Amino acid sequence: MAQRNTWQRERVREALSDASGFVSAQSLHARLRDENTGIGLATVYRALAGLAADGNADSLQSPEGENLYRACVTSGHHHHLICRSCGLTVEIEATEVEAWAKRTAAANGFTEAEHIVDIFGLCAACTTTRAKERDAG
Repeated sequence: MAQRNTWQRERVREALSDASGFVSAQSLHARLRDENTGIGLATVYRALAGLAADGNADSLQSPEGENLYRACVTSGHHHHLICRSCGLTVEIEATEVEAWAKRTAAANGFTEAEHIVDIFGLCAACTTTRAKERDAG
């Protein structure tokens, strides 16, 4: 069921579009609070969940277990490479993963299977920075 389009939801959508990379509901709420919008944390959570359900936001779980969101760049099913250090996100196709998921589900008698695959690591720039810091230390 689609959510009503309220001014609060629209403001959350705008803040999400302005954010770079994936952000938590708490960090988005802090930004909105600093702007004196009066939008509560529960409203931010509801708006983000609705945006994700409607396909207007990507949602993923960080390695620490926190839900993160970003404005959708691509419609349809896709996967991400995400830098653990700077948050750089690259949308990727994963045809091998798609085929594996379908085969694995079918082999176990599952239908209508869904999956989420996000790969966390360090981007090239953060890898270089870490190497320089290690060499300097």
